[in-house]
Amino acid sequence: ADGEDDPEKLANFARRTKKRKKDELALALQGYVNPHQRLMIKTILTHIDFLSDQIVILDQEVATRVVPFHDDVERLDSIPGIATRMAEQILAEIGTNIKKQFPSAEHLCSWAGLVPGHNESAGKRKSAKAKNGNKYLKSALVEAAHSVAASKNYLGAMYRRTAARKGRKRAAISVAHAMLRIAYYLLTREEMYV
Repeated sequence: ADGEDDPEKLANFARRTKKRKKDELALALQGYVNPHQRLMIKTILTHIDFLSDQIVILDQEVATRVVPFHDDVERLDSIPGIATRMAEQILAEIGTNIKKQFPSAEHLCSWAGLVPGHNESAGKRKSAKAKNGNKYLKSALVEAAHSVAASKNYLGAMYRRTAARKGRKRAAISVAHAMLRIAYYLLTREEMYV
C-alpha cells in the first residue's frame, strides 16, 4: 500500500508458519500493482483499523455495563462451550430478571425457539421443525453447541449421540436446548455448573 514492490522485502513481513515459506511468498508477490489498486488497499486497511478501534470501544462499553452482573456471567461461563462473550450475549438477550420473565426452563426454551415442534394428527406425524424464536440467542447457542462437539463432557457426548442418529444440525439444536436449560437453572438457583 505504501509503494514497496520488492518481493523479498514483502516476504520478510511474514509471520508464524509463513516464515518458513519466504521463497514461495517472494515468488507469489512478483507482479505489478497499479496506483488504483494501492489506493484500494490503503482504503481497506484504514477501514479494518477503524473497525478494530470500534470493537475495542464496544468491548469496553459492554464490560462496564456487565459489571453489576459479573456473578451471572461467571455462572454462565462455567458451562462448557460458553465463554465470557457468549455469556454476556445470553444475558443481554434473556435479561437479568429471569424468574419474573420465564416461570420455567420450558418457557425460556420455547421463547428462544429451541423446542421441536409436535404436529401430529390422527396418528400421522407431520413437520417437527423447531419454531421461530429469538434468532440471536438461538444462533449463539447453536454455535456454542457445535463448539462442544468433540469435548469429553456430558454436552459433547450428547452432541455425538444425537448426531449419529439425527445429524449434526439437529444435534446442535438439542445441545443448545440443554445449554439453555442449564443456564436457566444456574441463574435461578445461583449455582455454578458442575
